[in-house]
Amino acid sequence: MKGNRAELNRFLVEVFDEILKTEEESLAGSFSDLSLRELHLIEEVCRAEDEARDNRATAIATAQRVTAGTLTTAVSLLERKGYLERRRDERDRRAVRIWPTEKARAADQVHAAFHREMVDEILKTLSDQEAQVLVRALGSLTAFFREKYEA
Repeated sequence: MKGNRAELNRFLVEVFDEILKTEEESLAGSFSDLSLRELHLIEEVCRAEDEARDNRATAIATAQRVTAGTLTTAVSLLERKGYLERRRDERDRRAVRIWPTEKARAADQVHAAFHREMVDEILKTLSDQEAQVLVRALGSLTAFFREKYEA
């Protein structure tokens, strides 16, 4: 058990590190003006629009686990770079909604392609049963992180 624990810990550290490095490298060509944090914010804004979810600044900040002030700073920078737009809600002028631009959509597509390629590479080496076990294990890992954040 002790060997498994050390091996799993090493593996998780390496995998997270490799994913982040490779994500950054996948952006280096077309979207070198974006950090991973900015890209994940763009992803959240695109997802909110695509899934007809709440795209108010407060909802986006909550989803990204950042303060309203941190979100404001990030959105301001991404507006200047041409990736996001802020607009007041037509019905409730107090609410600010965040929208992706075409440039943001293009960056999000590159990012989504990276994720599809990563998942396809994993799935091609696993049987359906192995994939189910992996999904269940990663679900437990996700729950662990969410519980840690909520605590």
